Amino acid sequence: MLKDHYYEGLIEAGCDEAGRGCLAGSVYAAAVILPVGYQNAQLNDSKKLTDHQRKALRTIIERDAVAWAVGIVTAQEIDEINILNASILAMHRALDQLTVHPEAVIIDGNRFKPYGKLPYTTIVKGDGKYLSIAAASILAKTYRDDYMDQLAEEYPQYDWQKNKGYPTKKHRQAIKEYGITPYHRKSYNLLGDGQLEIPFDF
Repeated sequence: MLKDHYYEGLIEAGCDEAGRGCLAGSVYAAAVILPVGYQNAQLNDSKKLTDHQRKALRTIIERDAVAWAVGIVTAQEIDEINILNASILAMHRALDQLTVHPEAVIIDGNRFKPYGKLPYTTIVKGDGKYLSIAAASILAKTYRDDYMDQLAEEYPQYDWQKNKGYPTKKHRQAIKEYGITPYHRKSYNLLGDGQLEIPFDF
């Protein structure tokens, strides 16, 4: 059973991101504040859930949460500031949009930058330990998947509807064949061959 809070007696937001390892698309992050004592046995790390389960839980999370928000950092910004900084910035942007101001933050992973003066704790595999982080992981993942599905309609040759921008063999083969799009992260090793060079620009 996942825990409902880390900081006793404080309004706590859980944060997680989706899309760090992708070759294309924005990185998404979510921040979620759940009610004190909240329980939902279905909530878990989004990677352990099916697409159908994630979508059903998103509706429940958005209904039950005290507050929730999603932050986005574009591929262009990722290239400028690197993916670690972009992931943290996406979390900060999500926190900025919360309609209830948190008094503490818990984050999946081991890296974060201070958000104002709020106390914060990074928790490795936190999306499998704390409900609010699990909820954030589901929102970040589902909203990013929806976004990649939309981009796939514009650029069907990269198979984004299936790979969501991750470095699959088919995705990399399409980059070799068609070059890159405005949504590809130029700072990444797009061809997976140890080289940053790409065959041609958009």
